[in-house]
Amino acid sequence: QVQLVESGGGSAQAGGSLRLSCAASGRTFSNYVMGWFRQAPGKEREFLATISRGGSSTSYADSVKSRFTISRNNAKNTVYLQMNSLKPEDTAVYYCAADSGPYNSRRLPQYDYWGQGTQVTVSS
Repeated sequence: QVQLVESGGGSAQAGGSLRLSCAASGRTFSNYVMGWFRQAPGKEREFLATISRGGSSTSYADSVKSRFTISRNNAKNTVYLQMNSLKPEDTAVYYCAADSGPYNSRRLPQYDYWGQGTQVTVSS
């Protein structure tokens, strides 16, 4: 089992920044591909970003590419999502997830473990 706990959510103005963290415990963190997702009210959960086990490979959804950056610190068992140039449409609950497979994935069912989510609200 892997336990994931997100933090860093809150309120921001449009154009502002927030940094989300996701702390993992349980099994060896570096054995997992990590991803960030979000779910806005009335919408399906959507992929945002993924990072490989060692951190050398990343992939982003077009909606956040160039604004969001995923990174990880395996020594601290933590994955991050730096969010810049925030927009009101970024308002959602943000989730991190862990995938035991070997490759980065954008598919929600690929992920084995999920955090409880953290709310991000962006006002105009």
